[in-house]
Amino acid sequence: MVESQSDAAGRAPSDGAAARPPKLLAHPFMRTTFATEESVYGVILVSGMIVVAGGHGESSWSVFWTVLVTVIVFWAAHVYAGTVARHGLDHERMIGLREAFRISFRRSLGLLASALIPSFILLLGATRAIPDQYAIWTALWAGVGVLAVLGWIAFSRRGSSWPIRVAGALGTASFGIAMIVLKAFIH
Repeated sequence: MVESQSDAAGRAPSDGAAARPPKLLAHPFMRTTFATEESVYGVILVSGMIVVAGGHGESSWSVFWTVLVTVIVFWAAHVYAGTVARHGLDHERMIGLREAFRISFRRSLGLLASALIPSFILLLGATRAIPDQYAIWTALWAGVGVLAVLGWIAFSRRGSSWPIRVAGALGTASFGIAMIVLKAFIH
């Protein structure tokens, strides 16, 4: 009789690729910087700012600057708050101010990265490559796409099956869709 091995949670080990995330997702930068709760929060923040700033017929140039300034202020506040929260005793060791800042800075980069795609689309509107309203709506839909990817990544890292990954992607993307519904009501 052969006994099966199990992990600490009592689950049987998986024999397939589903248990191992792709190498790109396993990279520490992706885990601690891009695919974080700060990234999800950042996309929702950017979408909310697009809804509010673009809700009154503003140009994509105006919306771009509103989003950019707001994201930078929120990012700086997040780095500061993380630094203050991490500084001091943590699990029986002291964390200095410099280390606390470095951890918070790196962890918060996802908030900045999350603004890149929608901001680029808003800049396309600002340069008249596409009409303002298309730029604003496309930036919102791009946020939905980014949220879906972040949801997919989160469940992929856990080794979830593809139906669970799809459900995770749809669940995360639903926050962006909520912003689009809000924009439709405001508009």
